[in-house]
Amino acid sequence: MKNTLLNCTGFQWDDGNNTKNGLKHQVTSAECEEIFFNQPLIVGNDNRHSLSEARFYVLGKTEQHRRLFLVCTVRNNLIRVISARDMSKKEREVYCNAEKNA
Repeated sequence: MKNTLLNCTGFQWDDGNNTKNGLKHQVTSAECEEIFFNQPLIVGNDNRHSLSEARFYVLGKTEQHRRLFLVCTVRNNLIRVISARDMSKKEREVYCNAEKNA
């Protein structure tokens, strides 16, 4: 699953997914992209929320160390962010443990 995302060649943005995360959670598309280039990067399958395509949840941090939770899918070797927000307390704990063990 992580390899699926790491083998992508870029990102897919349109008016819908480019602006909604900024409006709803003050997360920019640049911040979403940044987390894929920083470690640790935690990726899991999000089987509960999609019946038609594989979705992934991603925990990562931006260049400014903002910790984000993303849901994304892959279309034509491009990462398409569905939603992005700051990590919850529980997600931050998981991420901090991964940082300590990295």
